This record gives sequence, structure tokens and C-alpha cells, in this order.
Amino acid sequence: MKEIKFPLRDRDIPRYFYNILGDLPKPPAPPLDPRTQQPIDPSALSAIFPHALIEQEVSGQSEIPIPEPVLEAYTLYRPTPLVRAVRLEQALKTPAHIYFKNEAVSPTGSHKPNTAIAQAYYNAQEGVRGLVTETGAGQWGSALALAGIFFGLEITVYMVKISFEQKPYRKSMIQAYGAQVFSSPTDRTAIGRKIRAEQPDTPGSLGIAISEAIEIAAGSKDVNYALGSVLNHVLLHQTVIGLEAQKQMALAGDYPDVVIACHGGGSNFGGIAFPFLRDKFAGRRIRFLAAEPASCPSLTKGEFRYDFGDVAGMTPLMQMYTLGSDFIPAPIHAGGLRYHGSAPLVAHLLHEGLIEAVAYEQNEVFEAALLFARTQGIIPAPESSHAIRAAIDEANRAREEGKERVILFNLSGHGDFDMSAYDSYLSGKMM
Repeated sequence: MKEIKFPLRDRDIPRYFYNILGDLPKPPAPPLDPRTQQPIDPSALSAIFPHALIEQEVSGQSEIPIPEPVLEAYTLYRPTPLVRAVRLEQALKTPAHIYFKNEAVSPTGSHKPNTAIAQAYYNAQEGVRGLVTETGAGQWGSALALAGIFFGLEITVYMVKISFEQKPYRKSMIQAYGAQVFSSPTDRTAIGRKIRAEQPDTPGSLGIAISEAIEIAAGSKDVNYALGSVLNHVLLHQTVIGLEAQKQMALAGDYPDVVIACHGGGSNFGGIAFPFLRDKFAGRRIRFLAAEPASCPSLTKGEFRYDFGDVAGMTPLMQMYTLGSDFIPAPIHAGGLRYHGSAPLVAHLLHEGLIEAVAYEQNEVFEAALLFARTQGIIPAPESSHAIRAAIDEANRAREEGKERVILFNLSGHGDFDMSAYDSYLSGKMM
């Protein structure tokens, strides 16, 4: 019988985060202070971030040790499985080998706890009372709510309005973990009140929710801000995904020709891709593909320039592919991918030609999701389904070319709380 699962043991959980900043052939442009247009002093971030995370944001050290309390929390669900999708291969009649790293097995159902646990730990170490954050589909909000329990922090979540309405059980999960959650924009902040007055019917956006969360954190002495994607330290924490996958691919006796993940802010793409990019820098032939929604195509149609990470312009200016910080994405079901910009590190890699990007319409993504569900038995999150669509396209090309190809993608979350989206697709009502 063919081996399709390649398990690791607790002792195989990575003991360090991989920092790609230390290995980049060319460094990315620094974030700028919007007032002076000069590189921002990292100390300026201390009002909303702990010193340990600020240090990680700018560190050039290639390997950063993972603290023992973080490792202990990771053992609840890590190492996560690597699975060969044999039934999907058979359905596609492809010579390709398709593997997926299943981050959906975490307690909250996605990759997000990898950084939520780390961020909660570093904040608790510096005596912070609580954390405030934004969330799109709710995966990040629920992950931070759980991490808050582990380290005794009060958590407040601003959830994008359309996802708040589309995904009520994700909201319930956040509350079950003891956090507060509000539909953004709210009347609790100045920026929220301004946008509600100007756009009373707005579906909200991650950019708006980020502005609200930062406004609250900046006005409090013992509450910090936590971001679920985009920033260097967030992508750093997610590299436990790719580091494990490298060990598991070795167990499988295979090595990927292409590594794929969906892309919104960039955290799960960076998490699986960055450790393999280190191999590329060392001369290994390997491709990387970020799959994003056609309705929010920052990498494929955005401009590469400096922009704010939020609507109100409260963040530093970051060089990235952006649709404009005031862009309000369409209310697609992949709420976690509805972000106007991209992680500066991911944008830099794309600009340097080291990775590729592709955009998909919502219906073709759900078509791929159903094929995956009906072959592998897992109902994927709408976000993850973008990666599945890209993996299927790569496998189909391998069949047409008559060539073997090893494909690795990140299943960054399950779709158990996204059944209204599947109802919409199956009833033919999805736009």
C-alpha cells in the first residue's frame, strides 16, 4: 500500500523560526515614517508592540530560537500532517505528485495560531494586559482569542462587517474563547464613526478594522496591537510550517517543483515558502506561486509602491503591491484574503522575480474546493481553496505535458464554518 501520510513527532517541531531577511540576495526597502518620509526608527513602534517583536521585525539573524512556553503550546497541534493527495491525483489523471500541509488541524482550524501564540507570549512577558486586533474571516481573531487564554491576556477583536454577518459561528468561536468581538466599522472609534457616517452601507475591510484596532491600542498604556499577517515578525513565526514540510518531504522521498499557498496579507504563503526559498537561494530549482482572489488582486494588479497598511494612515508607509489603502474589496466569501496590500517581504520577492502570482474568480475557486472535498474528504476554507485551484491547474499542465511534477500546497484552513458560502455556490447564487 502506498504511503500517503508522513508524520513527525513532538520532538520534530522546529526549535527556531527561519528569518528570510538574513538570506535575501537584495534587502527590501525599509518602512518610512509618513511625516518625514525617512526610514522609521523601530522605537516608534513601541507604543503598540513589545520590544521582542520589534527586534524580530528588523533582525538579520537567520534563525531565531522559539521560546519553550511557545513550543509547549504548539504541541497541542504541531507537527501538522503532510499528506499526499493520491485520490485527487487519480481524479485528475495526472502524473504529478500532489502534497498538502494540513494546517486545518489546529484548535481553531487554521495556521493562525502559529503567530498568535508567539505574539501573546512576547506581550505577556512584557506585562501587557490585553491585545486588540482585526480579523477578516475570523480565523485570526479566534486564534488570538485562544492564545490570550494561554498567557492570561484580554483580547478584543474588530471583525470585518461582511464576515461578521457571513460567518456567525466564527464570531461565536471568538466569544467562546473569552474575547470580545465587534463588527467593523464600529462607533467605538473615531475612524469607525467617520466611515459609518460617510459610507453607511460599507461591507468593511481589513484596512478599516486595522485602523480601529490601532486607534484603541495607541490610546492605551497597557493594551498592545497584534497583527495577523503582513509584518515581518508574523511571517517569521509562520515558517514553522515550511520547516516541518521540509522534513516531511524528505520522509516522502520527494522534493517540490512548485510550492503554492493562497495570498491575502502573505503570512501563510511566507510560512510555507520561505524555508524552501532558502534552498532556492542556494541554487535549487523550485518555483513559488501565490494564489489570490481576482476581486482583490494586490499582487497581480496592484502597484509596487509605498502605501499605508490601513485606511486611516496610522501605520508606517510600507513598500508593497497595493490596490490603494482606501480600496474596499468586494464582499467575497474568502474574507481572509480581502486586503488591499501585501506583506513587504512577499512583494519584494515578487518584484525581484523570485516568486509568481495568479488570481482566480470566486466560482472557479469553489469548483476546485468541491473536487478536493469529494476526493480527499476535507471541506477547505474559501481562502485555502485558492491554493487548491492553483495546485489543480499545475497538475493539469503536468498531464498535458506528460511530465511528472511535485506540487506542495498549504491547506491553511478548513471550511467547517463556511457552509453558507458552499450553499451559495451549490445553489448557483454565488456572484
